[in-house]
Amino acid sequence: MTDTKIAGKPRARVLVVDDEASARSGLEKLLRQEGYAVDVAPDGPTALQIASDRPPDVVVTDLKMPRMDGLELLQKLRAMYPSVPVIMVTAFGEVSTAVQAMRSGADDYLTKPVDFDALTLSIERAIERTNLKAEAEELRRQLREREGEGFEGLIGSSAALQKVYRVAKQVAPARATVLITGESGTGKGELARAIHKKSPRVNGPFITLHCAALAESLLESELFGHERGAFTGADKRRVGRFEQANGGTLFLDEVGEIPPATQVKLLRVLQERTFERVGGNEPVEVDVRLIAATNRDLAKDVHEGRFREDLYYRLNVVHVEMPPLRLRGSDVLLLADHFLRRFAVENKKRIDGWSDRARAKILAHRWPGNVRELENAIERAVVLCEGSKIDEEDLPIDVAPLPKGAVRIPGATMAEIERFAILATLDATSGSTTKAAEMLDISVRTIQYRLHEYGVSAKEKEKKGAG
Repeated sequence: MTDTKIAGKPRARVLVVDDEASARSGLEKLLRQEGYAVDVAPDGPTALQIASDRPPDVVVTDLKMPRMDGLELLQKLRAMYPSVPVIMVTAFGEVSTAVQAMRSGADDYLTKPVDFDALTLSIERAIERTNLKAEAEELRRQLREREGEGFEGLIGSSAALQKVYRVAKQVAPARATVLITGESGTGKGELARAIHKKSPRVNGPFITLHCAALAESLLESELFGHERGAFTGADKRRVGRFEQANGGTLFLDEVGEIPPATQVKLLRVLQERTFERVGGNEPVEVDVRLIAATNRDLAKDVHEGRFREDLYYRLNVVHVEMPPLRLRGSDVLLLADHFLRRFAVENKKRIDGWSDRARAKILAHRWPGNVRELENAIERAVVLCEGSKIDEEDLPIDVAPLPKGAVRIPGATMAEIERFAILATLDATSGSTTKAAEMLDISVRTIQYRLHEYGVSAKEKEKKGAG
């Protein structure tokens, strides 16, 4: 036998299900001797309850049991944990039932009386296959990142997101302050966390603060902390977010909502890396990398006197704009698949994917709430879904009618498709030929030439987008 424990920890957790007490106790004793953590259950319902509380790495179950046989247990376990290996134990001569079990998704089957060496070998192989699948998924994730298709958990391969990845990878190792802009729900917080994970501060804290959620008096205390007696109710010293983030990263969401008086103090911290707690006089030194985010136009706020110009330039050392979901093309399906897998596991459902109508509905929606809206829609769809695939009625979204001039596929010529793609993309980018060219992977000159052919000027599209 190979070594059964690593650093004193059990090799894996095995759930043994058998209605015969002697068989259960015998397998439990032998498996524990081999270093496995073992749970036992006398029947299927008890096994499901145990699996819900302590997810097993492998399940070994008898086929013939009262209340719930092994095949039904297998199906219910698959709904809870789609990838957990199940080894079926059958009586000699039940080969046809064993074959049915394998077709239903069992990973292996053994006949009674169980040969213990064969059982441990089957368990080891099942665990090895599970580990290989996990390693393969991790390698695929790393490959996607290496090829520019992903960045520390962010999902998407569109040209718009590739630009975000490139800037994020460049800025992550530096100390420079980063300003992330974009509409609500585009994933600004996720990008901030990804930059932190790629930075030399990855082992330090990542502290967040939503600046719009607090009143001015509370915001200052949250940022800088306060001394005992600083104000009514301050019965002890409190450490603020800057001190909590020392040695790591502080993410300030909706930084554009910070009131002017607090803006002055924030500017001082960025310039001098010191501050005083509310009600205190002693300077506190901190080593913090600041990442800020906003859905406001800070440059416009500076021009109109609502935001300090010097603080704006301190925050905007490196600017990253998160694109809205409507400009990310097929990323919406990648994200939808990701959320489907996640919520299916959380809700213990087995859902294989989407109907064609559901997929078309997802692609047709403009997602004004961006990734956050998509995530909420998929969670609701998973909860409501009663079949093996999500259908269009499960999705809580209303799709607007096709835009004027939209083409039908199949049925349209390539010229018609190209025309619609260019004009629709220009509408989505508010008439920006540069952004449209980037999304369509063609040159700006090509777009300008096509617009001339269509009898439409770029200025007209820009005015329409602004309106």
